[in-house]
Amino acid sequence: MSEYVKITIDGAEIQAIQGSSVLDAALDYGICIPALCHVRGMTPIAACRLCIVEVIKNGRSKVTASCSLEVEEGMVILAHSEKIVKARKNIAEMLVAEAPNSRAVQDMAVRCGVREVRYSFNNKNCILCGRCVRACSEVWQSKSLGFVGRGSDRHVALPFDKRPEYCKRCNACIDLCPMTITPCPGPMKKGEEALCGLCEAQLSMAEEIPDTCVDCRLGEGFDCIRQKA
Repeated sequence: MSEYVKITIDGAEIQAIQGSSVLDAALDYGICIPALCHVRGMTPIAACRLCIVEVIKNGRSKVTASCSLEVEEGMVILAHSEKIVKARKNIAEMLVAEAPNSRAVQDMAVRCGVREVRYSFNNKNCILCGRCVRACSEVWQSKSLGFVGRGSDRHVALPFDKRPEYCKRCNACIDLCPMTITPCPGPMKKGEEALCGLCEAQLSMAEEIPDTCVDCRLGEGFDCIRQKA
């Protein structure tokens, strides 16, 4: 039988399974904490940073990713404080600038309140979320994909850029990739990148309760973890 601990998220006291993450505990109670790189059941790598929260301890605040933060008895979490909302919005804005041709990124930006992009668009085809790498390694035990390089040269690749014989061709890497579905109007050409924002109407039901999961359709195209909470 699972053991539980009591934690507080945004003033709400909830029971969380010991050993679970703050992100999963919040989602289980319908508290919407945006996340892009996290997939329930796979090792968290806190790559996208959208799920950041404030941990209050001894009167001090520490900002950390909730996907890799394990629940503890008496833990106090602020998931939607002014500080966190502002930082999360900026992160989402930078992600859109990096990869505007991802509906997942565009939808998540809208969910985080982004209404304009102040950064230069790069139109990259990968945001290094690691979903494909972890699915290949942890779920299918294939290890056909991996991260290569460091810093700005870091990217996902096959061994020696060739599909190995032990690749199971399961397509899990494709199914979980946020880049596989383009924005509704279609692909944006280089120099024509923009914030889509067409899904903003999906948030009308959540205007008074922005931190609550209302089963919106945002992100459904990339296996949104909120839909499985």
